Amino acid sequence: MLSSINPSIKALTILIPGVLLAFMFDIFTPLVYLIFTIAVTFLLSDISVKRYLAIFSPFILVALGFSWMTMLYTSDRFAGGEVVFSFLWFDVTEGAIVTAVSLGVRSLCIVALSLMFVLTTDSTKFMLSLMQQAKLPPKLTFGILAGYRFLPTFRHEFEVLRQAHRVRGVGRAKGIKGRIRQFRRYAIPLMANAIRKAERVAIAMESKGFTGETERTHYHKMTVGRRDWMFLSTFVFAFAATILASYVFGYLNIFGYQF
Repeated sequence: MLSSINPSIKALTILIPGVLLAFMFDIFTPLVYLIFTIAVTFLLSDISVKRYLAIFSPFILVALGFSWMTMLYTSDRFAGGEVVFSFLWFDVTEGAIVTAVSLGVRSLCIVALSLMFVLTTDSTKFMLSLMQQAKLPPKLTFGILAGYRFLPTFRHEFEVLRQAHRVRGVGRAKGIKGRIRQFRRYAIPLMANAIRKAERVAIAMESKGFTGETERTHYHKMTVGRRDWMFLSTFVFAFAATILASYVFGYLNIFGYQF
């Protein structure tokens, strides 16, 4: 079902709680919303647990790194409470631990929201939706889509270049200067090919009648229906309910102010 939601509405659905979560400094609110997001992702899509964990797991390490650094360098405004333990010359307080854990959970929540969008959204439909619903200029959306489609081609060309260098006896570069020279050897032909491909695509689009005008017809019409608005309303309502529950239980903390 998630793959059939209008991509622009889905992006808006992720953007609203993603921005509001940045102001939540308690642990309860982002943790509950993280569980809700992951549950919706698995219930309304066919993403396998193994694939999801393979993508999500590295971000857990990143979140742990964020939390650890925040715990050590918490500002005086959030570092209240008694000292829990000391590490080297750092005194870690109760407030620092709560702020650090909250930051880590918030990061994971934003990652979960982003994965829900990335893993269930077709890039072509997203660009078409941005053009039809968000009214972005066709030149911009088709340019982004063409660049995205070229990425696998560039990877293949990079592999061909590297194998060609090996055939000629050019080994792997060592040291910083060697790596810079190696980067130039790869970058110049890749850039030349990219310019050549861009010119061909532009000529092909103009020959098909593409002028970049916003008033145009579309072969694939992207629509916004009742189910899309229900999806957006569900996530906004769930976020509001989470904040209410956090307030009732006495956990709600917005940018350092306890409610």
